[in-house]
Amino acid sequence: MQTYKMYLVHLIMAMLPPTRCFALKRSLLRWAGASIGSGVRVVSSARFLLSGKLSIGEGSWIGHDVLIIGGDSTVIVGARVDIAPRVTLITGTHQQFTEKNRAAGIGLSLPITIQDGAWLCACSTILGGTTVGSCCIVAAGAVVIGDTQPYSLVGGIPARKIRNVDPLKP
Repeated sequence: MQTYKMYLVHLIMAMLPPTRCFALKRSLLRWAGASIGSGVRVVSSARFLLSGKLSIGEGSWIGHDVLIIGGDSTVIVGARVDIAPRVTLITGTHQQFTEKNRAAGIGLSLPITIQDGAWLCACSTILGGTTVGSCCIVAAGAVVIGDTQPYSLVGGIPARKIRNVDPLKP
C-alpha cells in the first residue's frame, strides 16, 4: 500500500455518502495499491492505516468505522466477507521485554487472513497472526488471536469456540 495515496483516499472518501459510490471507492483503493475484488462495498468511514498488502475479495462488505491498522504485514479479506461496524484488524504488536523494565519491546507485524464467507460482528478485534476460517462467525466484542475453525462461532476475550454452525440451518 502506498500510504501517501491512502491519505488522499481517506480525504476523498470522507466527502462521499457513507453507503453510496462504492465503485468510486473501489477505484480509489486500487489506486492506492490495494487489491479489491468486484462488488466490494466499503463504507466511507472505514480506515486503512497500513503499509503492507491489502486484499479484499469480491462481494465483501466493510462497515462503518472499521479500522485496519498495522505495519507491513499482509491483510487478506476473502470473498463474501461481512465486517460489521467498529471492527478492528491490528497487524502490529511487540516482542515482550526486549528492553529492561519495559514490557512492550521491539515492534513487529503479523499477517491477518479472513477466509471466504466469514462474518466479523460489531466491535470485534482481530489481532496479527490470526486466520479466521471460512464461514466462521466472530461474536460481537470478541478478541481473536490465533486461528479459528471454519463453520464455527467464536466469542469472548480471548475468543474461544462456542459451537459449530450449520450452513443448512437458518
